[in-house]
Amino acid sequence: MYKVATLYKFSKILDPFKIHNSIRTKLKSLSVCGTILVGKEGINGTISAYSKNSIDNAIKFISKLDGFNNLDVKYSTSKKKPFVRLKVKLKKEIVTIGDTTIDPTKVVGEYVNPADWNELIDNKNTIIIDTRNNYENSIGTFKKSLNPKTSKFREFPNWIKKQKFSKEDKKNKNIAMFCTGGIRCEKASSLMKEQGFENVFHLKGGILKYFEDVPETDTRWQGECFVFDDRVSVKHDLSEGTYDMCHGCRMPITENDKLSAKYIRGVACPDCFDKTTEEQKSRYMSRQKQVDLAKKRNQKHIGPKEEILN
Repeated sequence: MYKVATLYKFSKILDPFKIHNSIRTKLKSLSVCGTILVGKEGINGTISAYSKNSIDNAIKFISKLDGFNNLDVKYSTSKKKPFVRLKVKLKKEIVTIGDTTIDPTKVVGEYVNPADWNELIDNKNTIIIDTRNNYENSIGTFKKSLNPKTSKFREFPNWIKKQKFSKEDKKNKNIAMFCTGGIRCEKASSLMKEQGFENVFHLKGGILKYFEDVPETDTRWQGECFVFDDRVSVKHDLSEGTYDMCHGCRMPITENDKLSAKYIRGVACPDCFDKTTEEQKSRYMSRQKQVDLAKKRNQKHIGPKEEILN
């Protein structure tokens, strides 16, 4: 069983390149795989290892970096290897909203612990906003939440502008935001505060921490939660979900989708079949052949880049 840790923290880093190198060296020595993003605003990532000690030591190392003692970490497990390699990247933003003036280290909404989340979103005066992308929302979300229907997080600010919230809304309504691991809704809360919303809240630790802390009998969640690794989704008990992934468009797909005439394994699904050219389909077929050959040799094929948002 593989141990998986999803982590992030907004904290000013004076020398991101130095931190980048130290994390890469340490995690490589621990045989840890996954993706870590390092920028001036902080650290964001998801990592995994077969050894629990390797993950524990990796988290201890990052937590001892200056400014990261209260690192936000969520744990889960996977029967299959979630990542095939380690990537540590330097980024302008550790989660891209497209505006570097938005700074959660200066202005941010109120954290809401998972134990208090149900009370907040049950309040009739609360507007619940899912800050994740549309394909994530499509397989699960909190009841009565708004779906901005974005394809990328950087589209979120434009969606907010289009809503034309009134001055009264900004002053009196509770704005409750959530995402997978907490990082996007935290940054979105900074944006909302900058735009004059007074009562802004975000779910601490995100959906994954909510799953960890709130009994399934008390849940307000419907469906499964998309995750950015080979598990594709997880259930409320944090076990692996029922979704697969289309390796043509990276969208989550069900077993029913696979019955469609527009499903080609490793190439296309009903959502993207009509959107890709024959040349693209041919290229994806070649890639799938390489994947199948690698499996026959008992090797892991290095496929498309893993995405990381949390």
